Amino acid sequence: MKDREESSGSSRSTNYPNDEHEPREINIRPFSSVPSSPRNASSKYDFVKVKVWLGDADHYYVLSRFLVCRMLTVTKIPNHVAVKISLELKKLLIDNSLLDVSQSDLETSLFKLMERRGYGEEYINRYNMMTKFHHQRVPLVILVCGTACVGKSTIATQLAQRLNLPNVLHTDMVYELLRTATDAPLTSTPVWTREFGSSEELITEFCRECRIVRKGLAGDLKKAMKDGKPIIIEGRHLDPSIYLMNEENKAPSNDPEKSSKATNSSGDVTSDKHPEAGSSNTRETDDSAAKPQSQDAAMTSVEQLSENVTQCKIDGETAKEAEKKRKSGEGSGKPKSGPEPIVISIVLKMAEFDHKALLEEWISSRTSGDKYTSKEKDRLISNLKTIEDYLCSFNSQGVTVVNISATTFPQTLDWLHNYLLQRIEEGMRSSENEMPK
Repeated sequence: MKDREESSGSSRSTNYPNDEHEPREINIRPFSSVPSSPRNASSKYDFVKVKVWLGDADHYYVLSRFLVCRMLTVTKIPNHVAVKISLELKKLLIDNSLLDVSQSDLETSLFKLMERRGYGEEYINRYNMMTKFHHQRVPLVILVCGTACVGKSTIATQLAQRLNLPNVLHTDMVYELLRTATDAPLTSTPVWTREFGSSEELITEFCRECRIVRKGLAGDLKKAMKDGKPIIIEGRHLDPSIYLMNEENKAPSNDPEKSSKATNSSGDVTSDKHPEAGSSNTRETDDSAAKPQSQDAAMTSVEQLSENVTQCKIDGETAKEAEKKRKSGEGSGKPKSGPEPIVISIVLKMAEFDHKALLEEWISSRTSGDKYTSKEKDRLISNLKTIEDYLCSFNSQGVTVVNISATTFPQTLDWLHNYLLQRIEEGMRSSENEMPK
């Protein structure tokens, strides 16, 4: 076997780098004829390396069944099927002595195997779209907002696994690091456990803490924007209004004291609405007449406070001034720094009865038995409900609100997976249309 590998590898590698290689007929056998081995038994497929040559054939990488499997799950192919397809692909190449293969030939063989298992054009288009997304290093930021016990961490982790995104940040951890390792004005007592004179005071303090946490995330967000590093951020300290891209350099504002209108970078979702989604994201327009609002202004509802928060300045400039700078930069012939960032905000909520039951259990597990009276527990739950109402108020500004239920969780996760793929595709299409020809 080793001699075979060396002879095949050497013969292919000496001829392949030249583009003048003849296509070879690949013998794809029926599934039943593909040899199988007992579990944990080694075979030649575990040790033989297949080189995949890129572009002009000056560079190659070694085929990994694991990475192929991960890319297939991104397209919504079930994981157990993706494992089988990736194994069949490597068996196919080795059995046909294709130890050196071009990227295009590899994908051709892969797509044939996908089609034979019933995953045709729709899944192939998703595969090509996500491959292009990673090659172009399109900046992607996904925000998973919500109060306690609505499944933020579970949703974020599952989506990261499905979309093959390795970076998940938790705002609870950032909050604790800022509180203990810096002089940030944060307390060890969560904002929803404190007593406030009104709902407006509670939301004002919540927004203040969110802006401080936003400053702690500045480095990761800047890297995501400039290096095209996809990132998912989840936690209780996320205010959608302060995650707006700076119009001049497409990077987030680093000033935690200034917030901006909650936006998403792509247009309408064209698929059918998920029955538990509050709304699909809609195309948002820049507020060209944004004005700073006084924090002392009287506010009569959470919705009014939300509107005031979203009309603050961006880095000391109004949105109109930022737009003028952007246009003047385009007129001077300066090239764009990179693909348009894709920012997707999702707010999770739960039915009131189910959420209250989970919150009561969560509060009891975090405190000693008699620390909170029944009245105080009701106040905590009421505070969390007020924050949830504030987050859901961004639904009118295009932020998607998704209802979470234990009975329909798998379906909700599937819908979110499909929704994010659509948003990524729309963001890439929008970026391509705006690129100078």
